[in-house]
Amino acid sequence: MPPTVSIVVPCYNEEKRIRTLLDAIFTQTYPRHLLDVTIADGHSTDQTRAIIAQFQREHPDLRVTVIDNDARTIPAGVNRAIQASHGEVVVRLDGHSCPYPDYVEKVVAALEAGLGQNVGGVWEIRPGAETPIARAIAVAAAHPLGVGDALYRHARQAAAVDTVPFGAWKRSFLQQIGGYDESLLSNEDYELNARIRQRGGIIWLDPSIRSIYFARPTLEALARQYGRYGFWKFRMLRRYPGTLRWRQALPPLFVASLLVNLVLGLVWPLFGWLLAFELAAYAGTLLLAGVRTALQRREASLVWGLPLAIAVMHLAWGSGFLWSILNEKRA
Repeated sequence: MPPTVSIVVPCYNEEKRIRTLLDAIFTQTYPRHLLDVTIADGHSTDQTRAIIAQFQREHPDLRVTVIDNDARTIPAGVNRAIQASHGEVVVRLDGHSCPYPDYVEKVVAALEAGLGQNVGGVWEIRPGAETPIARAIAVAAAHPLGVGDALYRHARQAAAVDTVPFGAWKRSFLQQIGGYDESLLSNEDYELNARIRQRGGIIWLDPSIRSIYFARPTLEALARQYGRYGFWKFRMLRRYPGTLRWRQALPPLFVASLLVNLVLGLVWPLFGWLLAFELAAYAGTLLLAGVRTALQRREASLVWGLPLAIAVMHLAWGSGFLWSILNEKRA
């Protein structure tokens, strides 16, 4: 008998994407009578709940439960949904994601085969809107200059990794390690996976396990997202300093060097020249990446859109990280 599976989803104001997610869950190849869905909603102010209710009426054969996430944070929402569900396997998804039809089937198979304590796959990044900048953001979110060695965005071979998006676990194991740390408002997945690896567990990524992730639609939303990532990454690294990777260290170092050269350049012209050289080299590198990607994809707007999106990711992430350090010293 295959195990029962609970899909848990934290969400807030996902009226544009929640029906896409629910339809994708409904068409999973895994036996529907063994599936249930628990959505922890942070008191959405749009039509999210109405859309979920409509889906429940149309598809009574899929158990969908909505609970309140009073804390209105992602880790708290996931924990509440886990506590309210009962499946032997827990699969986490997000309101702006869309799993492939065989997603649940494949993560359960990997868990049952003992390949890892947490199993996940590769994100296919799609634009969050039909605009040139939204398309550029989606490309940047999967570009090596944007994400470095983050294998869950471009892996081609199954392997043990540091982290995977979303995740799937046996409930008994998840209860042993204590679920998500609710004191972290971002980087909660990475922190959970760090605990798993510290206990000798394996985070297993299989590129045949795929889901679609809808990127942020605007540069402003992207900046907020990556600023939050950077801020909470430092808080997480205080506990697990050995998890720092080169791709995570570069943005704060880059932002710090810009600030230092800018301040010193007001007194010593040499540092002003260093700042100009640094900015020119950086802009040139991003522009070359934009031109190359635009030619490959035959989309002219990527010439300027890709450099802008990657620069926002780097500067927001690095600034958030440095701001977190400054706030830590003040505390």
